[in-house]
Amino acid sequence: MNKKLKIKICGILQPQNIKGVDALNPDYIGFIFYPPSPRNMDKNPDAIPETQAKKVGVFVDSDIESIIKKATTFKLSTIQLHGSESPDICSILTNLGYEVFKAFRVDNNTKVQEIEVYAGTCSAFLFDTKTNMHGGSGKKFDWKKLDELAYINSFFISGGIGANDAEAILKLNYKNLIGLDLNSQFEIEPGLKNISMLQKFLKNVKNY
Repeated sequence: MNKKLKIKICGILQPQNIKGVDALNPDYIGFIFYPPSPRNMDKNPDAIPETQAKKVGVFVDSDIESIIKKATTFKLSTIQLHGSESPDICSILTNLGYEVFKAFRVDNNTKVQEIEVYAGTCSAFLFDTKTNMHGGSGKKFDWKKLDELAYINSFFISGGIGANDAEAILKLNYKNLIGLDLNSQFEIEPGLKNISMLQKFLKNVKNY
């Protein structure tokens, strides 16, 4: 690995914790707008303070009108689609001026053809671990699967990245790998991030 990875820290609920995460200078802070999630963001826009990091809204099979309304209310620059949204929906949001991340839940049976149809419809892919949940599982998929998927589009790795993974990440050599998505392995409880743990990990990842 010989390039700087973008960092997205996702699933934060408390304003003070958001400010603490933002002070670590991540590229993105993600807010989840999916009611079943324990990290579902409060509907009060005052719960999200101003941040230096780009604000990402994470949605699961929401209609476009709802996404745009939330994006306006919470001043989101980036939309992450974490359900079964079509390539057309990705393209529509991209054409509206949003940076769009399309998440895919990956396991050893994931078909490349199912992902290839999204090429060119969004800014980046996000490869997460396939579970019954839509993210936040704390589990990794087999990163060797990236050998099949990495060529399609720029992508983030998500799913179970933890404090001890910096060395393995720095050994990855994929041209299209642009970032990491950090969530449940850096938490005190769902929605509350461990700032010191994140700080140590980011130092290990960025000092190469």
